[in-house]
Amino acid sequence: MDILEKEKFNKAFKLHSEGELDKADAIYNEILQENPENAEVLNLSGILKLSQNKLKEAEKFIKKALSIKKDAYFYENLAKVYETEKDFPKEIEILEEACNANHFSFEIYFLLGLAYKNNIEYEKAEKAYLQAIKINPKSEKACYNLASLYLFLNNPQKAIEYFQKCHEINPNDKEVLYFLSLGYLRIKDYQTGLKYFENRLCRNTAILSQQVTYPNILKKAPIWHGEDISDKTLYTYYEAGFGDMIMFARYLPELQKRCKKIILKPQKPLVQLFKDNFPDVEIMNLFYEEDKIHFDVHLPFLSLPYVLGLKNEEIFMHHDKYLKAVPEKITYYKEKFFNNDKFKIAIKWQGNTYYETDRVINVEAFAPLFDLPNVKIYSAQTFEGSEEFEKLSSKYDITDLASSFKNFSDTAGALENVDLVICSDTSLAHLAGAMGKPCIVLLPYNYNWRWHMNLDHCNWYDSVKLFRLGKKETWNELMLRIVKSLTIPNKK
Repeated sequence: MDILEKEKFNKAFKLHSEGELDKADAIYNEILQENPENAEVLNLSGILKLSQNKLKEAEKFIKKALSIKKDAYFYENLAKVYETEKDFPKEIEILEEACNANHFSFEIYFLLGLAYKNNIEYEKAEKAYLQAIKINPKSEKACYNLASLYLFLNNPQKAIEYFQKCHEINPNDKEVLYFLSLGYLRIKDYQTGLKYFENRLCRNTAILSQQVTYPNILKKAPIWHGEDISDKTLYTYYEAGFGDMIMFARYLPELQKRCKKIILKPQKPLVQLFKDNFPDVEIMNLFYEEDKIHFDVHLPFLSLPYVLGLKNEEIFMHHDKYLKAVPEKITYYKEKFFNNDKFKIAIKWQGNTYYETDRVINVEAFAPLFDLPNVKIYSAQTFEGSEEFEKLSSKYDITDLASSFKNFSDTAGALENVDLVICSDTSLAHLAGAMGKPCIVLLPYNYNWRWHMNLDHCNWYDSVKLFRLGKKETWNELMLRIVKSLTIPNKK
């Protein structure tokens, strides 16, 4: 560059850095009119267009820069354009081209790892991340992404190894400790895992939500750390989803042995179910006036097994029939919906997508169930996803139960009348398991930590069977596997 062009470049770069994109763009264009082969300016123009989400223009500028100069930074930026477009094959192609041009930089390998993972080429992603870490062993983001990949691939030991490296690099990153806990919980090392599980985001959110609802209440008493509270009142409150609360409700009888009184605040739809089953626990319904709530210690609900000091198989206590439906609701549902001699199957295809979307099952996947002889299908799909019911009801004989559910106590009354539940990894699975009802849970390939490594047995619930989606299997294909495994008795 000559002196004048250099001055223009510096001015444009400064404006670009300060977010004055239109002004910077104008000067970049001015430079390119005078010198169309200025690769640095072409690259920067591409970066600017990428920040404006003008992807085709960004691609054009950076590709031209690369045609002039095979710079590693240019390759990285073009890869980011394709990543934004979600064109992962093109992203891989350009990054592999960079490697062939002997650009073996950390960023090239890191981006390549991301691209391979997004393109479902997991073995190649692992190798690329390992190369990135070899170049920069202190990269937290590379160790984190590799650890997350191992967790995804159901290799918790390797996930633990690399999450620990992340923790060594950045000891203050609480999120890493939470994900480290998932590795330990997956392999049933609950003594270690539950300690790290205390770093989960929903624990902090639960405490914060109490402070918002009751600004002064948690100032009155400390968090319980496991000390003797035999003469004290414990206040414990919900966090995470309905299924988590149902699953951890197994600890309430043990908790009752440790303290004088329990005040429990679950989500509203769980209130009546918990009142039905834990009459000696004060179950809060909606809002209490702050000055009428009196307790000595408090605790977020999912911290119970950790603070109770449960070890090994104690974690899975009360794994059969610790929740029941009330007789009048069982009778109501029997007379209204179940007075037939068919084998009754309740289905549900999705839970709360706020947490995970890969647990959503397309409703068409349930089609093979409708061909089974002597079977009657019921929908227990509530809330989000219930609009999909019409896709089934327009083709098959299916009865909607969910519209009659006001809360989980109603759901329990209905479930007591069914012979089998088939559902996604959702609250219905936990309710069925807690009631001892036969249940098949449809797990995605990347499934939740709580189901552990051996899917031949469910540690949490005796009545639950687990079916995992294969690496390249569809939900429809998984359902066909399930149908082949079923033995439907003739009730006539």
